[in-house]
Amino acid sequence: MKQRKRKTRVRTWVLIVVIVISLLGVIYSATNILIWCYNVERNKEIREEIKEYVEEVKIDDNISGVVSNNFKIDFKAVKERNSDTVAYLAVNGLDISNFVVKTKDNSYYLNHNFDKQYSTAGWIFADFHNKVSEKDKNIIIYGHNTKNGSMFGTLKNIFNKEWYNNPENLTIKLVTESGEYKYQVFSTYAIKPEDYYINTDFKTEKEFRKFVEVLRKRSTHNFNIDTSKTNQILTLSSCRKEGKERVVLHAMRLD
Repeated sequence: MKQRKRKTRVRTWVLIVVIVISLLGVIYSATNILIWCYNVERNKEIREEIKEYVEEVKIDDNISGVVSNNFKIDFKAVKERNSDTVAYLAVNGLDISNFVVKTKDNSYYLNHNFDKQYSTAGWIFADFHNKVSEKDKNIIIYGHNTKNGSMFGTLKNIFNKEWYNNPENLTIKLVTESGEYKYQVFSTYAIKPEDYYINTDFKTEKEFRKFVEVLRKRSTHNFNIDTSKTNQILTLSSCRKEGKERVVLHAMRLD
């Protein structure tokens, strides 16, 4: 009889422990979700606040009929808020129009926002190997694939026909303190994590040309772009499938 009661007490305590652990797991998951939602909303607020440093002017090209955006950026003012600011990126059709930051590594802005506050939503940032100048052969910009579409959450839409069949979407603008530069999309694809496409160090021009040709051939859509004479490319990269793949876009500089 005593042994039966002892077994019953043991089962009861085991059940209590299981219930407590389950509740703690639910609380932990719910807390992380709430923190994530807060971080995403805070990033939206910051993005709206720093828009005051951007003046956008729409220009209609009478020859091609394509409407483009020119930007006047008050880099002095925005760098007073964050001295790591190096550029302003605008991609039509994806609602990507934001300031790009850069620091001494590729980890910090994975979990810090523009105001350098800890944030699981991170911010859009350039590879620390880049100077983000005319001398860079491959300017690489990263951003989280957020579910609400902020940062690089919409980059996965580059595979939609509605996006790549619209000529206006295929010209990307990157504005730095040196000037405003146009880039033409020539390759889009998804790939497992690797270091090849984020290479920034090329010993010779021939090596760089070969690199660009490999990226062009990877594309899941044929953009019919001649990349043989380009001196610089822009690379946008984000994750998908819980980090098991990278969504990648390459564009060559036009000027």
